[in-house]
Amino acid sequence: MSLLPRCRSIPVHGTELDCLIFGRGKKPLVILPGLSTRNVRPAGLMLSFMYHSFTKDFTVYIMDKPRHIPESCTVADLADSCAAAMDALGLEKACVLGVSLGGMMAQELAIKQPELVSSLVLGLTAARTNPSIESSISRWLGSMERGDFAAFGRDMMESMYSASYLKKYGFMLPVAAALSRPKDLGRFMRLANACLTCSSFDRLENISCSTLVIGAGQDKVVSGEASVEIAEKLGCTLHMYDKLGHAAYDEAGDFNKRVLDFFLEEAE
Repeated sequence: MSLLPRCRSIPVHGTELDCLIFGRGKKPLVILPGLSTRNVRPAGLMLSFMYHSFTKDFTVYIMDKPRHIPESCTVADLADSCAAAMDALGLEKACVLGVSLGGMMAQELAIKQPELVSSLVLGLTAARTNPSIESSISRWLGSMERGDFAAFGRDMMESMYSASYLKKYGFMLPVAAALSRPKDLGRFMRLANACLTCSSFDRLENISCSTLVIGAGQDKVVSGEASVEIAEKLGCTLHMYDKLGHAAYDEAGDFNKRVLDFFLEEAE
């Protein structure tokens, strides 16, 4: 397998799902990203660089959401699409990293189809809705409905990153805001609404694989408490970045190393 990413479009449930594939390791690693205004296909080189540290030990599969998202789409539906794509790729007993909305999907995947997941990292995510999630989604959707994409972009940045990061890189806010308009507005809004359907908390005990939870104390999107309650319910290891926000995967220099070390330890 090449270290350069290639993208496969996989038929799932009457639509298609794009999957970036790269790396040379024997073990599969499935990455489920969070809610984004951009698709994985055009971000292939950036994502392969972001996760290059995994490529020696793993073949990496970064799953996008399906191209067509129905109005009634739920987190469980998105997880089912991911499972169908994994089946089409012949993947089972994969290490799975789910971040934010991807973490909500990863929980459903591990609960409903445990044969697909050997070990699990849940990053900056939640197992049920809470006031922080509801407030974030409400603000973002409100900006979208008004067509105020600059406000949406500023809100996303201010919600995702810590105060210290924004102080250092705040001059980039106008650029980030300008680039934040979704390519497919309706699809993004339906995916945002899907975040409000996460409801795995009462079934978390059905996750049988080894799990690491990573949270952030200053998370304004899902809240730090959401990570704490998942780890307590599972009785698993929790690492909290107390001074970071929802984008701790960007801010924390050791985020990927922490994930990689966990997966390698579990594979031994």
